[in-house]
Amino acid sequence: MKPLIVAMTGATGAIYGIRLLQVLRENSVEVHLVVSAWAEKTISLETDYSLKEVRKLAAKCYPVDDLSAAISSGSFPVEGMVIIPCSMKTLAAIAHGMSLNLIVRASDVMLKEKKKLILLPRETPLNLIHLRNLTSAAEAGAIILPPMPAFYFHPKSISDLIDHTVGKVLDFLGMEHHLFPRWGQ
Repeated sequence: MKPLIVAMTGATGAIYGIRLLQVLRENSVEVHLVVSAWAEKTISLETDYSLKEVRKLAAKCYPVDDLSAAISSGSFPVEGMVIIPCSMKTLAAIAHGMSLNLIVRASDVMLKEKKKLILLPRETPLNLIHLRNLTSAAEAGAIILPPMPAFYFHPKSISDLIDHTVGKVLDFLGMEHHLFPRWGQ
């Protein structure tokens, strides 16, 4: 697998991004990580992980304001990008092509290069603006994968629910995993 860009924004659900990074590291995927300022705050508010620990899960980390980073160019060989969690602010910038920071610029590159851009939006309820921005991003080629829990496999813990969502991301990346049992198995 080519390198993968992972971005974390300030929406609630930082543990989804951390768990994805852990699984990717376990599978020797070269991750290029961007963490927004609000994601840094959310990590500290919602988890027991330090920003240093999260960054250690990636091969390379970039400051969110570094628009000259390698991942801001379509010539950088990459499998795709996952924004986990994706704030409504970041979604709006993507939907309207406003490359305000490295996360949105790299997203724009994924769309223009027809590479996978997987967004895990975290907001509820959704207002009409959110829905229109989600539609615009999907029409541009993004995969919209909200972290919605499934119960058919009888999860026993929050970790099981988190793994289900991370497993769905891995499915879209074409990676084998055993994070949750498949339907009928």
